[in-house]
Amino acid sequence: MGGGKVKLLGKWDIQTYNVKDIKRVRLIRRADGYYAQFCLNINVTDIQPKTGKEIGLDVGIESFYTDSNGYQEVNPKFLRKAEQSIKKSQKRIYKKVKGSSGRRKARKVYSKKHLKVSRQRNEHAKITARNVCTSNDVVVYEDLSVRNLVKNHCLAKSISDASWYLFRKWIEYFAAKFDKLAIPVAPHYTSQKCSNCGVIVKKSLSTRTHICTCGCELHRDTNAAINILNLGQQARGGHLQSNANGLETSTPLDKNLVEQVSRLKLESQCLQT
Repeated sequence: MGGGKVKLLGKWDIQTYNVKDIKRVRLIRRADGYYAQFCLNINVTDIQPKTGKEIGLDVGIESFYTDSNGYQEVNPKFLRKAEQSIKKSQKRIYKKVKGSSGRRKARKVYSKKHLKVSRQRNEHAKITARNVCTSNDVVVYEDLSVRNLVKNHCLAKSISDASWYLFRKWIEYFAAKFDKLAIPVAPHYTSQKCSNCGVIVKKSLSTRTHICTCGCELHRDTNAAINILNLGQQARGGHLQSNANGLETSTPLDKNLVEQVSRLKLESQCLQT
């Protein structure tokens, strides 16, 4: 694109900031048009009060996440809800003549539907992560290998729809911004281990309730979230080093990928819902 002036449409007043603070401007093309992205060098202050609370999060497919307090965030399933509409718009493309304006319009409609789902996922992950970080001083979550998990054809669509990766990134972003602590921990037997006594209680994939001989009876995911929180508390008292963002580092556990996939198979049921 050549130089010159470009008229911008939108609600943001760029005069809010000094022109000297603008370091870079990018023009980005999306399915619904072009956008100008401004990169500024400014100090953002957003001080959040300390709550003294700690929380463990167990992400899933049945629920977006379950925390160590027993709360379950509903999984919005944006792609699943829009799937029929997307398929119809895709079929319309093939009914149009190749190279025709009608085909280009149909393809644009199809692209817009995918763009809407993408934005919904990102916005939901961002809002949810912000709420978690403002409500807690310490957030502990599993260090899942999402990239490898999506290789499972039966789970890929559901994991992508749940946006675990986006959720984690926003958790880390807001934790650094609000001076909170985000701790990724190893996903070792978090569903099988009793959060009360530490005994391994083997469960089949159809077992959704954790019942231990010690008397502990919890939802499977709540038990896992408590175990995740316990691991985070142990990590804080251990010898893990923090990176520049205040995030505790942990060892990747790709060798436990089989266990991660097994835990999710029941919830997904190849996602025929």
